[in-house]
Amino acid sequence: MLTGKRILVTGAASGIGRASALMFAARGAIVAPVDLNPAGLMQTLNLIHEAGGRGVAYVEDLTDEAAVARAVNGAAEEFGGLDGVFNVAGGSGRRFGDGPVDACTLEGWHKTLDLNLTTMFLVCKYAMPHLLASRGAVVNLGSVLGLVGGDEDFATHAYAASKAAVVGLSRAMASYYAPQGVRVNVIASGLIATAMSQRAQSDAHIIGRLPQLQPLTGTFGTPDDIAGAAAYLLSDDSRFVTGAMLAVDGGWTVR
Repeated sequence: MLTGKRILVTGAASGIGRASALMFAARGAIVAPVDLNPAGLMQTLNLIHEAGGRGVAYVEDLTDEAAVARAVNGAAEEFGGLDGVFNVAGGSGRRFGDGPVDACTLEGWHKTLDLNLTTMFLVCKYAMPHLLASRGAVVNLGSVLGLVGGDEDFATHAYAASKAAVVGLSRAMASYYAPQGVRVNVIASGLIATAMSQRAQSDAHIIGRLPQLQPLTGTFGTPDDIAGAAAYLLSDDSRFVTGAMLAVDGGWTVR
């Protein structure tokens, strides 16, 4: 359970972020959903309140340091502190020019790392003083592509690099802050049925590969699969767990 825990969730306007915010609230947490999309974010907050949960939303661009400080410090002030952070915000950089390293544009590289890594760094930077005070926890969302790379169907090398860096950043934080009681863990996600994976969901070839890629179910995971893992890592049930990389991927990385 997460009863009474004060948790900030980024990327909460849809998909994994929304599912996580709703699940955390249903398990007793006070939730601060954060996203750049005001309409989606307000819908998430309304769903929390309709279910009897508690939360306050923050519409901010997490690539902007001042905006991150406003959201994190605002939530901590509103709730009297923070006990946890789930960093979900991020996404594909294909539209900016991400691709195989010989074709990836410099803009695609910078935009993708800003989207997936810089946002996470900034949130952790401003959340850490509050988490040190509460001996709290961070969960960072990674990807199987940061662990095993990707073949021709998943050739986004800036994205893979950014998600590999999530693991490195998280383990460095876990090591440094463990003596101070703060835990930091990573979830490496497989293919999940969200708006971000629409390309894969509409590609008959990739769908046909799912029994090989994710053999446990042979299909896409759900946002709740990730949310449930994050709820465990933010709860006191995982009080002896830090620096872990939990693959929630239907068996992708064991093949």
